[in-house]
Amino acid sequence: MQHNPGFLKLVDAARGRVKECTIEQAKDRLYRGEALHFLDVREDLEFAKDHAKGARHLGKGIIERDVETLIPNKDEAIVLYCGGGYRSVLAADALQQMGYTNVVSMDGGIKAWRDAGYPMER
Repeated sequence: MQHNPGFLKLVDAARGRVKECTIEQAKDRLYRGEALHFLDVREDLEFAKDHAKGARHLGKGIIERDVETLIPNKDEAIVLYCGGGYRSVLAADALQQMGYTNVVSMDGGIKAWRDAGYPMER
């Protein structure tokens, strides 16, 4: 997908403020049983089609509104992903602005996860 320049500028600015991890690092954290929230921030229909095994859905359009209900402790670990790693960076930036201290965006998103053959659910 070709992204518009304004969107890329916004994402690049957020990347300077957000920690990112690789798909391998995210998978390793999950497989070790590390206590974390693995959140898919894609649209409802994208999540319904398929998603990373063990992920919960909290779409980018509502994450700021609903995250405090789902994760009231702002120090808990959160790994966010989207389709390719752009929307999750923006969502991570917003959560940090809300006071969440342990938020990471998974670079490459579900596309990289799927391409690596990592477990998926429908």
